[in-house]
Amino acid sequence: MSVERENKVGKLFAFYKGKLLIKRVGETYVVPSVEELPAELCGGGTLHAVASTPEAEAFALDLKATPPGDEWVLTDLRASYDLIPHSDYRWAGTAAELIYWDKHSRYCPVCGSPTEQRERVMKKCPACGYEVYPPIAAATIVLIRRGDKALLVRAKNFRGNFHGLVAGFLEPGETLEECVRREVLEETGLTIKHITYFGSQPWPYPCGLMVGFNAEYEGGELELRDGELSSAAFFSRDNLPQLPQKLSIARRLIDNWLTNG
Repeated sequence: MSVERENKVGKLFAFYKGKLLIKRVGETYVVPSVEELPAELCGGGTLHAVASTPEAEAFALDLKATPPGDEWVLTDLRASYDLIPHSDYRWAGTAAELIYWDKHSRYCPVCGSPTEQRERVMKKCPACGYEVYPPIAAATIVLIRRGDKALLVRAKNFRGNFHGLVAGFLEPGETLEECVRREVLEETGLTIKHITYFGSQPWPYPCGLMVGFNAEYEGGELELRDGELSSAAFFSRDNLPQLPQKLSIARRLIDNWLTNG
């Protein structure tokens, strides 16, 4: 495996069976450089360009095996947030999305022919000309205020015991605001008003974009309707359940409410 660079650090975000490979150095963990992994471990896989800055370049690779030695550690992408710098975590997320796309776009969805990678994020079918790009599934997430309280919910698919926010995927033909209203009504039976944009976040689990909003309670009685939530309630600042990890836009929305009201 050879990568030509101009005096830049080359970081390799290598995954094995869905887990990120990092290296233990003393009491810390680092993302390995391109040169640190033997070529025979890479198995001829596609080396994807992830990002480039004046100081560093990042690449993604799906490994066929892992290197020997106790210093090498496989970790879930979520868990890596607490182990490596935030900038590396962001690049790891991009790497994971590119590898996911590569695995799921080997054949043309129109005619079934093998695809060919033509650009960094584009494959093309040589038979029918169909172009395949990495999928990005948009979802909305919303913090709902009711007086001095905020609605926090626990979804049945949450890992851990924390409470988060109402969220759901955008459907065809919807605006983001329509998605927010629909998801809140479907999951809780509530209507909301004054929907305002907060921010967005790439969500590489495996290929999402979370778009965050604030809103105010308008009406209705809290009722768990569609079976996705196991609990939901309006909480005050002095009586909070366990909150999501700092890596999520859900936590950013909650922290913003805690700080700014």
